[in-house]
Amino acid sequence: MPPHGADAAAARVSARSWLFVPGDSERKLARAAASGADALILDLEDSVAADRLPVARAMVAAYLRAAERTRGELWVRVNALASPYALSDLVAVVAAAPFGIVLPKTESAADVVRLGHYLSALETAAGLPEGGIRIAAIATEAPAALFTLGGYAASGPRLSAMTWGAEDLAAELGAASNRVADGSYEFTFQLARSLCLAGAVAAGVAPVDTVFTDFRDPAGLAAEARAARRAGFTGKMAIHPDQVPAINEAFTPDADEVAHAKRIVAAFAGNPGMGTVGMDGKMVDMPHLKQARRVLAMAARAFSER
Repeated sequence: MPPHGADAAAARVSARSWLFVPGDSERKLARAAASGADALILDLEDSVAADRLPVARAMVAAYLRAAERTRGELWVRVNALASPYALSDLVAVVAAAPFGIVLPKTESAADVVRLGHYLSALETAAGLPEGGIRIAAIATEAPAALFTLGGYAASGPRLSAMTWGAEDLAAELGAASNRVADGSYEFTFQLARSLCLAGAVAAGVAPVDTVFTDFRDPAGLAAEARAARRAGFTGKMAIHPDQVPAINEAFTPDADEVAHAKRIVAAFAGNPGMGTVGMDGKMVDMPHLKQARRVLAMAARAFSER
């Protein structure tokens, strides 16, 4: 039986750290490969001014063509489909075969399906295998998007990850801030985060936590990344290379976790057909076995990416 739910989400995309890189910065593009990020998001949207887009598109396409593809994933964030820039972004970069496209301001699965049609046409025109380029949706940047997060299973096979955005959503809502005095998210943004997590898992794709904007607060980043993993996210976005190590550490099971997971798997293997086994004076059942297998899968992927 193929994996589903959380198992499927963990299997689709292995990246722990997703680093945004401005597409028009030669210096930042040059540094990005050494960041240790599992995935680079070469950005054509928020970090690039409209009059710099032609330059950025050419630089991103050149980077993709020259890049070493044996390590890490190379994604491109294009402009929103409703903008006048998205199609030109896609035409410029698809022929250079990115690993995937990050689609901002997604309002529903229909946006992902539409992008998939564009990608199919451009892949065919470029002589690339149809369906090879994946999609990651930023799924909470518009207020209307919060009401469609349960429907992304209809997106098609290209969708591999979903993430959420707190900054654009705050601007759209007119919120003075998306966080409260203790630094935690205000309720509306906690809701968006939780719905994105549940929606991604329901769709069988990887749930990825949003950026931590204060890159001068490594302790805050580390705490938020650990909390995201506890909640079920499989990775986290980064806006600065210095954030990558903490994210990778947070989403890599430590030796004690791996050892405990192996013991659970071994306990069930030694008691075939049993739905519950005893271990260390406690009863362990199938949800524990499922979680143990996920921990071991996460550890195996992290090790393979080093």
